[in-house]
Amino acid sequence: MNHPQTGTVTVFGQGTVRAIPDLIVVGIGVECRASTVGLAYEQAGRRLTAITTTLRDDEVTDTDIATGVLSVRSDIAWQDGVSRITGYIATSGLRITLSQPGAGGPGAVPDPASVIAHAVAAGGDDARLGGIQHTFTDRTRLLTRARDSAWDDALDRARQYARRAARDLGPVLEITEDTAAPAPRAPQESGAVRMVAATSQSSVPVEPGEQEISAILRATWQLG
Repeated sequence: MNHPQTGTVTVFGQGTVRAIPDLIVVGIGVECRASTVGLAYEQAGRRLTAITTTLRDDEVTDTDIATGVLSVRSDIAWQDGVSRITGYIATSGLRITLSQPGAGGPGAVPDPASVIAHAVAAGGDDARLGGIQHTFTDRTRLLTRARDSAWDDALDRARQYARRAARDLGPVLEITEDTAAPAPRAPQESGAVRMVAATSQSSVPVEPGEQEISAILRATWQLG
């Protein structure tokens, strides 16, 4: 039986890697009310300085502390359809990166739950705690493994279809990574916080769990 000289097979491959995150990104800040802009701004500065000092006392390095939000707005009340300014609200936030215990770095790693609790306590009733994002120091290495797995998956599929069609699998003609696949979520900006945090020194457990990193590709082979 003669086969046509040309022909292709196109398949999708998917690969997934599961791993325990070794980094935590936390948004923490302050929201201070006062009768004037200057007083609100000054109070926010004092509170945020107290939080930053506590973080450094807990051995969080300067490179892992970043200011994310700094703003002052009017505090407006409405009565009988008329608005009036009752004061001013200063908001400032930090984006903090913490290592998970057992992440493999040199020296002892501070417990993230304790670091967060101490920082919240330092901010007092003005403290605001945002979301916690678990992530990886070397996401590229994990994504490389997922891509390798996706390629193996695509190759197995292509071989199967070629075998069922009584054809030989020839050279690869095209490889496209699926850019429509959902990208990893970015850490929440610390200024988006609105939940009042407790001022207790007791800590809430922070568990990283496992996360999946996936890769999807589309590949085309020539059939012989």
